[in-house]
Amino acid sequence: MTAPSKITAKPKIAILLSIYNGEKYLAEQIDSLLAQSYKDLLIVIRDDGSIDKSLSIAQAYAESNPIHFHILPADADNKGASGGFAFLMGYVLANKEKLGLEKAYLMFCDQDDVWFDNKVELQISAMLQAEKSLGSYNTPVLIHSDLEVVSSKKAFIAKSLVSFQGLEIQRNRFPNLLISNLVTGCTALINEALAEKALPIPNTAIMHDWWLAIVASAFGKVIFLEMPLIYYRQHDNNAIGAKEFMRPSPTKLSFWQRILSLKPNKHLIEVGIQAAEFKRCFGGELSARNHLALFLCAGMRLKIGFIQRGFYRLARRF
Repeated sequence: MTAPSKITAKPKIAILLSIYNGEKYLAEQIDSLLAQSYKDLLIVIRDDGSIDKSLSIAQAYAESNPIHFHILPADADNKGASGGFAFLMGYVLANKEKLGLEKAYLMFCDQDDVWFDNKVELQISAMLQAEKSLGSYNTPVLIHSDLEVVSSKKAFIAKSLVSFQGLEIQRNRFPNLLISNLVTGCTALINEALAEKALPIPNTAIMHDWWLAIVASAFGKVIFLEMPLIYYRQHDNNAIGAKEFMRPSPTKLSFWQRILSLKPNKHLIEVGIQAAEFKRCFGGELSARNHLALFLCAGMRLKIGFIQRGFYRLARRF
C-alpha cells in the first residue's frame, strides 16, 4: 500500500489534450489552461490527423513555454475522441519518468472549451482529500464537475449542464452508470490507479469517459463537484454536445403496445455490448449484486424490442 503522505503535496498534473481540426477555438482553450491558479501542470498533446493549423498553434505555444507542454510526434492516425484519449492515457503511464510525473494524475481536455481558472486547483484538492480518506493511492478515483453551457461565441445558455440535460446525477452507483453515463469527460480528473485499472479501453466501450466512470464506480469512487468548472461551448462540430432535456410527450400507443414493440433501441444495444465487455474484463472481481446488474444490462444487446425493454426496466430498479 502506498501511503498518501509519501507523495508530493502538490503533484504535477498531466492535462491530456487531443486535437483535431480545432484551430478556431484552440488558442482560447490553451490560454485558459495556462491561466490556471494551479501551476504545476503539463499539457500533453496529440494531434489526431488535423488538416488545419491546430498542430501549428500547439507547437507555437510549446516553443514559447516548453516547461508546460509535451507534444507527441505526429502519426497521421485518426483514432477519434475516445481512442485518442485512451492512447494518451497509455502514453503517460508508460512515460511517467520522462514527463516528470511522480504519480499519474490525468485530466481530459477538449479543444473547444474554456476552463475556469480554479478548475485544476479545486479538483486536485478533492482528489488528494479522497485518497487521504481512503488511506491509499491504490483505489481508483474519478473527480468530475458540472459545466456552464455557452454558445460558440460564449454567450450564456445554461448555468448547469446537469440540469440542462436533466441528468439524474444522484444515480451514480455502478448499476446506474452501466445504463447512463453521468461523467462529461472534459471535466474529469482521474488518478493512476484508475488509469491502470481501466486500460486498455476496449473498442466496444461507447466512450472513454463512460468506461472510466463504470470502472471507478465498481472498484473505487466517483465524486461529483456540484459546481461548473468549464465553459462548455456549443457549436456545429461538437463530438457529442449538450442536448436540452425535454419531458417525453404523451404517446398514442398503449402501455402494452410500447412494451411489445419489436423495434430495438440502437443505443441500448450499445449499452448491452459495453456491459458484456465489462463482464468479460472484470467479471471475476465483482460482487453478486454487480454481476446481476451486468447480466440485466448485457441483455439489452438483444435485438428484440420487448425483451430489450424488459431488461432495461429491471436494470433501472437498482
